[in-house]
Amino acid sequence: MKHVLLSLLLFLAGAGAAFAEAVRLSEPVMNCEAFEVFGAPMESTLPGASLASVLPEASTASPMPVRVTTRVAKICQKKGCFFVAQDGAAQARVSFLDYGFFLPTDSGGKTVTLVGELQVQELTAAQTRHFAEDLGEPNPQAAARREYHIVASSVLVPKG
Repeated sequence: MKHVLLSLLLFLAGAGAAFAEAVRLSEPVMNCEAFEVFGAPMESTLPGASLASVLPEASTASPMPVRVTTRVAKICQKKGCFFVAQDGAAQARVSFLDYGFFLPTDSGGKTVTLVGELQVQELTAAQTRHFAEDLGEPNPQAAARREYHIVASSVLVPKG
């Protein structure tokens, strides 16, 4: 009987963590039954592409406009102020134009569509550590590195 009660308590404690309230610091500019759009209304003039197909075209010289559909692999758990986009082995950090909007912190694992500008960027060790901490990574490593970075002006997030 003790084991059953202990199992039930552990299950309920885990369920409570799983149903923790997401941080939502921005209101969507569009909200319908199937999705929400954060930032600016979604621009439709750019052709859609996968993250993996656009990364080889990125440069450090000038940002490249992109419209990308990608999976949110990890999201900042403090505010939703950036996320790691992933398409197979391809990854990019996505932040938001002028720090003007954020995504809900429960957006991890969802496939989103975003419009923004892609560029290759150099990060310091301190920046690398800061981003890892905000993602909730234990014992974040701090080394300078080069990353793909997209500054998004609009992000469409499916509901559910």
